[in-house]
Amino acid sequence: MTAKLVFDPSLSKMKYACGVSGSGTNYDRIYEGDPQKEHLVFSNVPGCRGMEKAWKYGAQAISLNSDIYFKEMWGLDKAPRHGVERNSYDMAIMTLVEQTLHGQPDLICLAGYDLWIGDWMVSRYYPRILNVHPADAMKYVGLGWIPTAKAIMAEEKSVKSTVFFVDQSDDGGPILIQSASLPLSRWDDQLREVRRFAEKSNARALKDFKEATEREGNNLYESLRNVSGEIQEVLKVEGDWKIYPFAVHQLIAKGRVALDGRIVYIDGVPMPAEGWQVDKYGFTNNIG
Repeated sequence: MTAKLVFDPSLSKMKYACGVSGSGTNYDRIYEGDPQKEHLVFSNVPGCRGMEKAWKYGAQAISLNSDIYFKEMWGLDKAPRHGVERNSYDMAIMTLVEQTLHGQPDLICLAGYDLWIGDWMVSRYYPRILNVHPADAMKYVGLGWIPTAKAIMAEEKSVKSTVFFVDQSDDGGPILIQSASLPLSRWDDQLREVRRFAEKSNARALKDFKEATEREGNNLYESLRNVSGEIQEVLKVEGDWKIYPFAVHQLIAKGRVALDGRIVYIDGVPMPAEGWQVDKYGFTNNIG
């Protein structure tokens, strides 16, 4: 097998689609990376802030209410992860996307889109779907503050965020890029008691730490949740918001990224499983 470009700029100008469900802050950063690039926003939450921002920027925005869709079409109170119901929704909203763009998007950026992507959508667009994970996706899975808390429990010295290609796994697709490391030493004072108790109770898994705090009747699990949430917000600014627009506009849109199976090539150079490391390469224009 030979490596194939994710996007070839010699054939056409890139047009991309951003999936949003909430405030659209990730979309903001992607848009600001190249305001002239053709794109649209799609959402499962009509009228959300992300859609409002698209209209403000003069971009088209479409929506299909997922709550109503699954309830009215399938009698479901919750969106399923897999199956015909899941795929039918993706087919419906992506038909709207393709009709609006007059063809398939060259790239789909999940930017705070709160639905899992179904198998049909992955099959149709892989490897042209990106997402960002607020941690080292090789090590720590979970939503919100959970990955950061897991890293703290594992005695990591730093955390980083990850942009990856979405496949049929849960955040386990090939990694494109990881942000600069964010030192956890910045929160040493806030984490002192948490770390001391984790060592005393020999609790290195988040579940074990929670159970230990419940036995002792202390509030250190809540403290861990709060500081992890604070770290995640800083990582969003210093990590997600830097690597996501770089990945879209400076790597993929410029034809620098190719895949051969799970191996990611950038500028013809095979990346390690962790992808492009900002700690090593920064945001340089070429490493070939």
